[in-house]
Amino acid sequence: MLEFLPAATADLAWPLVLALAWVAGELGHRWLNLPRISLYGLIGFAFGHAQLGVLPVAGEGLGTLLASVAFGLILFEFGYRINLRWLHTNPWFGATGLLEALATFGAVYLLARWWGSPNLAALLLASLSMSTSPAAVLRVINEQRSSGQVTERILHLAALDCVLTLFAFKVIMGFWTFKSSGNLWLAISNSLVVLGVSAGLGALFGVGVTGLLRRTGRLSQDGTVAFAIAVILLVGVTHAFKFSALLATLTFGLVARHRRVTLTQTQRNFGALGDLLVVVLFAYVAATIEWPRVAAGLALGLALVGVRLATKTAAVTALARASGLSWRKGGLTGLALMPFSVFVILLLEEHTRQLGIDLVDQLAPLAAATLLLELIAPLATQLALRLAGETAQVRRR
Repeated sequence: MLEFLPAATADLAWPLVLALAWVAGELGHRWLNLPRISLYGLIGFAFGHAQLGVLPVAGEGLGTLLASVAFGLILFEFGYRINLRWLHTNPWFGATGLLEALATFGAVYLLARWWGSPNLAALLLASLSMSTSPAAVLRVINEQRSSGQVTERILHLAALDCVLTLFAFKVIMGFWTFKSSGNLWLAISNSLVVLGVSAGLGALFGVGVTGLLRRTGRLSQDGTVAFAIAVILLVGVTHAFKFSALLATLTFGLVARHRRVTLTQTQRNFGALGDLLVVVLFAYVAATIEWPRVAAGLALGLALVGVRLATKTAAVTALARASGLSWRKGGLTGLALMPFSVFVILLLEEHTRQLGIDLVDQLAPLAAATLLLELIAPLATQLALRLAGETAQVRRR
């Protein structure tokens, strides 16, 4: 009977770590008012294979698929909350998004080259640094029941950051593929075609699912279940055919919103299913980070975090008055854009699955920055929302 103990222990590793992460998140939030997701990440990292060795090596398999589904649900809700008409009614807002993303790209690229990184690694670090994680931003906003100018700017700027990051990352990898293989079609198919088909699949699901619910007359009753199943199916399709689940699910949410489908308050976070999968998502992503890589890239990672924060904050603040914000709220919006870890890790995993090329070893500074921002970035977003007076706790005072 004793020979079954190692196998039983391995099977229990993830359930036990997820239970511990959930308990830590609840107690930390109740006693210290910390973001739950920071504590989920801390537990996942601590018990990861490269640290305490409790969890198995993260990679292809059920863990990756569950994390992608969890992130897909968040991206759907995130996309649903984005109003594209803002770009038309307030052009300065769109200019703010472009300025902060491009300024971040340029600053991080120059920093990485000055530090001695190869050109490809510097370009990839720069493109990934533009992003802001929708998962962390949305969970903190929902957790704090935040609403107001800064909240809406954070959501919309994070969406722009993600789209620009996806585009830049795929284009850079397309050029790298062409340079390595000399095959133009392979380069285009791995970049622009993936982006186009992924966005098209998301739009198709947005039109199809909302149309089906309207035709059956069950929109208000079955919306949560239908959209959750559709997201799971969409993630499965993109995984199977090696497209971008990130772009597809975000587009799905955008199209569903602009098809004038109303989601009730009870559907926020997709209920208990969404809450459960968020524990899986943040614990899994943190568990993929390995301490040796963090230590190897710690110096540049710290510099990257500082440059990224300063650039985004300065750019958003510079155009704050033109876009309808005070200088102070502009600075707080830039501070709140600090998270990017979950989006970056899943984008790299998606890339590895599509091309079979693992760039993590070449991007050790990214591992260090990701770990730092996994833990402290949600705190920065929470602090910014409180200082802006937009959390439910502050509004009650």
